[in-house]
Amino acid sequence: MNPLKILDRLFRGFIYSIVKPTPRDKVRWAIFGILVLVVLAGSLDYPKVWDKTVDAINKQTGLKLYHFPSFPFHLGLDLLGGTHLIYEGDMKNVPNRERDDAINGVRDVIERRVNALGVAEPVIQTVHVGDSWRVAVELAGVKDVREAIRIIGEMPILEFKEESEPMPARAMTEAEKEDLENYNKTAKEKAEEFLQKAMGGGADFDALAGHYSEEPAKDGGGDVGFVGLDKPYENIVSALYDKGTQNGQILPQVVETDDGYSVVKLVEARAGVRKVQANHILICWSGAEKCAKETSKDEAKRQIEDLKAKVTPKNFTEMAKQYSTEPAAATTGGELGWFAKGVMVEPFEIVVFDQAVGAISRIVETKFGYHLIYKTGDKTVPEYHIKRIFIKKKVESDYIKSEPWKFSGLSGKQLKKTMLEFDQNTGMPQVGLEFNEEGKSLFADITRRNVGKLVAIFLDGTPISIPRVQEPILEGKAVISGDFDMAEAKTLVQRLNAGALPVPVKLISQESIGASLGLNSLHKSLVAGLFGFLLVVLFMLLYYRVPGILAAIALIVYASVSLAIFKLIPVTLSLSGIAGFILSIGMAVDANILIFERLKEELRSGKTYDLALPEAFGRAWSSIRDGQLTTLIACVILFWFSESLIKGFALTLSIGILVSMFSAITITRSLMKFAGPYLKDWMFHK
Repeated sequence: MNPLKILDRLFRGFIYSIVKPTPRDKVRWAIFGILVLVVLAGSLDYPKVWDKTVDAINKQTGLKLYHFPSFPFHLGLDLLGGTHLIYEGDMKNVPNRERDDAINGVRDVIERRVNALGVAEPVIQTVHVGDSWRVAVELAGVKDVREAIRIIGEMPILEFKEESEPMPARAMTEAEKEDLENYNKTAKEKAEEFLQKAMGGGADFDALAGHYSEEPAKDGGGDVGFVGLDKPYENIVSALYDKGTQNGQILPQVVETDDGYSVVKLVEARAGVRKVQANHILICWSGAEKCAKETSKDEAKRQIEDLKAKVTPKNFTEMAKQYSTEPAAATTGGELGWFAKGVMVEPFEIVVFDQAVGAISRIVETKFGYHLIYKTGDKTVPEYHIKRIFIKKKVESDYIKSEPWKFSGLSGKQLKKTMLEFDQNTGMPQVGLEFNEEGKSLFADITRRNVGKLVAIFLDGTPISIPRVQEPILEGKAVISGDFDMAEAKTLVQRLNAGALPVPVKLISQESIGASLGLNSLHKSLVAGLFGFLLVVLFMLLYYRVPGILAAIALIVYASVSLAIFKLIPVTLSLSGIAGFILSIGMAVDANILIFERLKEELRSGKTYDLALPEAFGRAWSSIRDGQLTTLIACVILFWFSESLIKGFALTLSIGILVSMFSAITITRSLMKFAGPYLKDWMFHK
């Protein structure tokens, strides 16, 4: 037959299967959809297979296919290791009607303090039982528990600051340069001396670190925890990686970082994540987040386009120092250090992870403004659990200091109360402030000298609002207005109250789980889940023959889709969450068993396979629906009224139930329809 006629017939058949599909065509398209779903879910679960395939295709063909987006699994405290803390707020000086806002404000402060520590996926919740007002904090993977406890337990500090007069730029004096050089030379010599002591036979590294190290971790034998390619540890991690250091070894060199010199002992290495290193130039506009510049968006766009035409890899750092509106860029040159996915805002992250090392990006717009990104590194190296003896060094900023804001003398001590209000004309939410007599006088002076200027409100050193003073405010009452929605205005009220109300917190409970114990629990959970899955599949194969094979395929699809959903939501997986997922596997099998038993009954009654199959699914559906619905109701109740681990169990079980219903009714049914004409004589034992 003519090959062209064969191609024409195939093409026509393809078109007819779309325009006028037969029942068999519909089954084929359903199977094709299942295959696409498996590929997408599997690539999301384990993107390395997709990425390696794409890399091979790109290398052979010259195409530029993209890697699959990477979403990490979020592990809970009991799997990742970390600390569970419970703080109790002292409410004796807080009026009853304000206690709820006060404890929520404290929770907000603790959350921002924990985020500043770089803790992954912290869980922070308020608990009110009787007269007890508590905040529960889960810190998964925290590196320095004692430092975290110290920072969390501090009273919130609320300060009102004015714009500083810009200090004239100056070079260091010769005396300052000499002092810096001598100080750092001595610091390095001390570090070299401690290295020799640590490398000596029988030396107790923990004791040396406890006696000589100049950082808080010295009290724990210099234990820093797990570190990666992030400041200030990137030089240490690179040295450990380059030397191929083994567990328990001391790095045979002093490592210099931006802040000092380190003698390093490797405790343990574990698999790392991909991280990139970059510098950026930011041009913000009035209205962009955290932007204090009076620049229109069009003007900012023109500026960034001019810079794009001029900037090169060689002059990027200097251009960032000169033109970037990021406050620290004048000293850092826009350097961002090493960071993984999930740290930067999404538009920025998509570009920087995709571009080549040494390249300068296109103009990227984020909520902070316009960016140019110069990518300087891309690595996937292990994370290292280290102990170190740290000796501080001096840097130029110790001698030349410039702050954009100066303290006005007004603080949370003078703030009488903060409340949520509504504009009488527009009905928009706004934040009202009321000061005591001392604050009234201070605030009047501040607003007189700053009409038309910005006054920033800082909580724990971070600006939470930067309003512009429209006119002098002399009565001790002010309003912060803007484009607030209700949630934003209420959050600002809570933050202000956290710094204004006297709510000290006391640590009343601490429970720590080691990282190794968490990894051991994760390993055992995965092994148990795998064995359970295999035993279920084996039972289905032995008892139901071909339908068992099809059910096993449906279970694989079910598992891959469920795990993909866990990543996308994302679900924080704990031991109880994994238990919920494994339990849902059994429920997915239960649905298949109901269908197969119904099918056997229909076949025994003398019906043909084609008639028995839809009848079996129709009759089994009511039992499956009712059973799964009652379990879902229980899951909703557990999720709504419980906390932490039980809530995770309810969530994973609920997701598993919904996916299992789809798996049994859609995937298993499509597979049975597809395989039936070929294998119906071998469907069940005779």
